[in-house]
Amino acid sequence: MGGTVLVTGGSGYIAGFLIRQLLDTGWTVHTTVRSLSREAELRPRLGGTAETLRFFAADLTSDAGWAEAAQGCSHVTHVASPFPLTVPKDAEELIRPARDGALRALKAAKAAGAGRFVLTSSFAAVGYGHPAHRYVPGHEFTEADWTDLTNPAVPPYMRSKTVAERAARDWIVAEGEGMEFASVNPVAVLGPVASRDLSTSIELVKQLLEGAIPALPDVGFGIVDVRDVADLHVRALVTPGLAGERFLASGPFLTFAQIAKILRRNLGHEARKVPTRRLPDWIVKAAAPFSASIKQVSSELGKHRAASSAHAMERVGWTMLPVEQTIIDTARSLIDQGIVKV
Repeated sequence: MGGTVLVTGGSGYIAGFLIRQLLDTGWTVHTTVRSLSREAELRPRLGGTAETLRFFAADLTSDAGWAEAAQGCSHVTHVASPFPLTVPKDAEELIRPARDGALRALKAAKAAGAGRFVLTSSFAAVGYGHPAHRYVPGHEFTEADWTDLTNPAVPPYMRSKTVAERAARDWIVAEGEGMEFASVNPVAVLGPVASRDLSTSIELVKQLLEGAIPALPDVGFGIVDVRDVADLHVRALVTPGLAGERFLASGPFLTFAQIAKILRRNLGHEARKVPTRRLPDWIVKAAAPFSASIKQVSSELGKHRAASSAHAMERVGWTMLPVEQTIIDTARSLIDQGIVKV
């Protein structure tokens, strides 16, 4: 198709793959980074030329730079959002930048005359705070589901993504006349890495390979390939008639033990540090009061959070790579780049 598109958060994992796919298909790309000092590092990784890829300084917490970044863009995809490795004490540390950043991107897109806005939301805005009977094998969450923020047990990151997506959709109804809005809601995103700046999901695979996780808790998550997530964003940008759409992006739900088995089966000696022992639930629960991170793991014990991607497949013709390939490509890139020493 081509045209000019703003992709926010150009230093991020999903954004990097999305920018490369857009450049490869003839788009001119604007992207935001918190500091233009990152441009020299990112440009060789992302590709393009000075004419086809332009960098702009903009931060989720400030109005500065957003209008300039969106100027001349017919399409916008807002990928930037905080995703910490540790659990903050105050949920507002995540909620404010996630919500306010999405609204800043929307306002800039509207002012620039963009006709299509795609928000990178998350399964975090879909599958949390629900009754226990929905977290069993056989049940799948769909785009109709929303994380229940009235449940105080919903963690800060899940709150931030839910609040941000709801705020964006409310803004579109009230202020976004003439602009089509859609969201992409991926589960845990894995796949090959391009740098040592690792996402939280990739860190889990890294820790398994390094033996930093000594035993395997009864915890799992849905997995999707970063290359497929980028492709779904492109489809959401260019497919006609998607106003209001929401697309879950999820492959199968796998436990830590299943991921570890895939790594050992395919990597042989290079996976020798991957644990084999199971971590009893009682140990996780006993340690939970002393660590916010372990407390979050404890809350996931035994829960099966599966999601259906049938809507994305039917509506925009989306497909996914096999999950085993995704896991092995993740591990192989970590090893090949020397991020994990084997």
